[in-house]
Amino acid sequence: MDLHVERLARVLVEYSARIGKGDRVLIEAEPAAEPLVRSLFRRILEAGGYPHLFISLAGMVSYTGLDDLFFRFASEEQLGAEPAFYKLAYEQFDSRIRIHSDRNTKALMGVPPERLARRQAATRAVLEAQIRRGAAGEFRWVTTQYPTEALAQEAEMSLEEYEDFLNCACHVAEPDPVAFWRGLKDEQQRIVEALHGHDRVLVRSPHCDLSLSIKGRTFENASGLHNMPDGEVYTGPVEDSVEGWVHFTFPAVYRGSVVEGVRLVFHEGKVVEATAEKNQAFLEKMLDTDAGSRYLGEFALGNNYGIQRHTRNILFDEKIGGTMHLALGAGYPETGSRNESAIHWDMICDLRQDSEILLDGEPFYRDGRFLI
Repeated sequence: MDLHVERLARVLVEYSARIGKGDRVLIEAEPAAEPLVRSLFRRILEAGGYPHLFISLAGMVSYTGLDDLFFRFASEEQLGAEPAFYKLAYEQFDSRIRIHSDRNTKALMGVPPERLARRQAATRAVLEAQIRRGAAGEFRWVTTQYPTEALAQEAEMSLEEYEDFLNCACHVAEPDPVAFWRGLKDEQQRIVEALHGHDRVLVRSPHCDLSLSIKGRTFENASGLHNMPDGEVYTGPVEDSVEGWVHFTFPAVYRGSVVEGVRLVFHEGKVVEATAEKNQAFLEKMLDTDAGSRYLGEFALGNNYGIQRHTRNILFDEKIGGTMHLALGAGYPETGSRNESAIHWDMICDLRQDSEILLDGEPFYRDGRFLI
């Protein structure tokens, strides 16, 4: 594990965040990730950067470092207050490296959805700064994971199995992981170029009958610059173009809450019907967050075949090779998306069997593989 931690730190500093002399870097982490934090801190210094460390004790949802206590005791006024330090860092720093290493993945399960929604609205400026400055190339942000017992249990693995899973997903067992990610970037660029200039996308599977437009939109090559692990191509569909239905084959996890069996129906881009087999109330509350939360901000295809099982962790699950994910809420401006929202909620549909994607009427993707 020590070797893999060193390799992961190298990938994050040298490849993902591309830290250089004078860069101000915010490291967001929890105590369990200390080995990776120490490696990052040293490598950032060696690269000439200035690491600034923010240690959280309970996740990063509220931007307080003590999420469980915050949601339990904060007044309505405190819930609605902007996180001043984070806003400053996200507006002025050159980079942010976030490490998730949850000790309790259920810590916020009992928080009323309306309190979560109010806090999300208050922290919207942070997300907007990340998206806006990231799109402009002014803010190099990346998020990764460090293995813990809680995350392993959530994924139904032993800690050792989970460590192996993470190493495989991040491809840090490769002799030269930086070379691997550069190679994946080249491979996915060919897919992005094949999608350029097209209009209508039709997705058919036992779980989905959906059409949408990508006319005038740009596909992005997600190859380890913002997420580690990574491996997807994505865009923001034309907001009012989405028609049809999708039944997501994996649980939809958001801010610690699990919603199972989500089925959405779209008309003129908007979710007009939404049902869930479990946690329907939470789904409805998130859909009513704001005007943009019922529209799609992202359409994406997972392309990391080092990840082949669902772990209830979106950082990994949305990259599963052979899957599609759709995100309700905020889109990425660099794709051409105009959708704005305080939420960005990814939901995943398996396309590895009896599935097909048509691009302007021509087969482009079948049973989890690109046909180009």
